[in-house]
This record gives sequence, C-alpha cells and structure tokens, in this order.
Amino acid sequence: MVENGTAPRSLMLVLHDMAPETWPDYQPFVEAVDALGNVPMTCLVVPDFHHRNALAGAPDFCRLLEQRLARGDELALHGFYHADDGPPARSPREFFMRRVYTHEGEFFTLDQAQALQRLEAGLAVFQQQGWPVHGFVAPAWLMSEGTRQALRRLPLRYTSTPQHLYRLPEFTAIDAPGLVWSARSAWRRGLSKVLCEWQRKRWREAATLRLGLHPVDMRHHSSRQYWLDTLETLLNQGREPLTKAAWLQRQASA
Repeated sequence: MVENGTAPRSLMLVLHDMAPETWPDYQPFVEAVDALGNVPMTCLVVPDFHHRNALAGAPDFCRLLEQRLARGDELALHGFYHADDGPPARSPREFFMRRVYTHEGEFFTLDQAQALQRLEAGLAVFQQQGWPVHGFVAPAWLMSEGTRQALRRLPLRYTSTPQHLYRLPEFTAIDAPGLVWSARSAWRRGLSKVLCEWQRKRWREAATLRLGLHPVDMRHHSSRQYWLDTLETLLNQGREPLTKAAWLQRQASA
C-alpha cells in the first residue's frame, strides 16, 4: 500500500524471550492483540530458555508457534539458552555489561567458532520444526565481534540492536527506533513510561517504530496496559503493523 508515492508509516510488535515458561505471561496480551484484528507479531524464540525449556520437549508450545505462523506472525532466533554461562568477567566494563546491565548476554563474549556453533544449533532446531527463519536477535542485543563474523557466514537476512535493523551479511544499518521498558521494579516501570512517552513523541514521524516487549512487562498491569494502549494509539494513527521480515522486504523493494 502506497500513499502519494510514499510507503505508509509502520510499526513492529516484537515479543522477546518466547519459550514454554514465558508463554503464560504473554497469552492474555496476545489474545488482546488478536482481538484488535490483523496485527502480525515477530516472536523471538529461544530454543532452550535458561537450559530448562528445550523446544524438543514442548510439543504443545511448538504447535502454538505453528499456529502463530499460520496467522502471519514471524519466528526469529533469539540466542540459544538466553543465559550468560561464560567465564568470569575480565574487566570492569565486562563485569558491568554481564552482571549489572544483564545476566543474559549470551553472545557478548563468544568467539566466532563458539557463536557459529550456537547459531547453527539454533537454526537446526528451527529446521527440525519446519519453521522459516529470517532473523537473529542476540539476547539483550549484545553481540561480540565473533558473533558478527559468524552471522556473516549464515543464510540469515537480518539482525538488530535497539535502534537499528542490520541487513546481513553486509551489516547494512537501517534506522528502526524502538521502545522498550525495564519493568523489574516500580521505579523502573515509572521511569520507563516517562522515557517511552518522550521517545514516542520524538519519533512521531519516524518511518517505523518497534515495540520491544518482554515477559516481565506482562507481569505488571501498568506495563502490560501501556503496551496495549500504545499499540492501539499507533494503529489509530494509521501505522501499519508488520513483522521484521516483512518490513525489511519492503525496504528492499522500495
């Protein structure tokens, strides 16, 4: 759809950390989104979330994901374990990124061989399930240079960081600003709401806007309702909901 020769503004609804144990958090929200109409989502799927959610042992969840695919959703690879099990940090900066900022930066310190092995293992899980996969998003968006080199060797179309999508294998950056909450405590939720509202107004005219949701957001009424209200507002403003893969394809054909 084109208006006056210009593609309509869009939005991307992205559900992080999709796994058997996080689906109960997401289910009421997803049902509410489905009730709004045709709003495709990008689901970031973890093959074995925290070493206790292997998809091979969760046939009901896998059938659910197949149903989401049939509705028009996209499944993207989101790490393998979504847990940082690497050796102790070697510098203050590394300690901050791996133990203060997050404990889940699985791909932050991997060398190329390690990253490639884990990425290929994740892609094999998707292949076993018969799921198409176009993108990879590192847990907490943290990627080592080894991970970047490994991604250049794989048949994936994109990866992303909080403000950009990167077309692979060249790592061509495309602006795609995103909103995200830190919902682990009341003060973080309060600050997140203020910041996201400021960013949403700042990016009012952006060609696209990503909404990056996490399971913890769904466990608190304020954050869950914020995402639903924001989604409805953006839809009412005429933004077209697209998956990441669909949006990237549109950029390529523009």
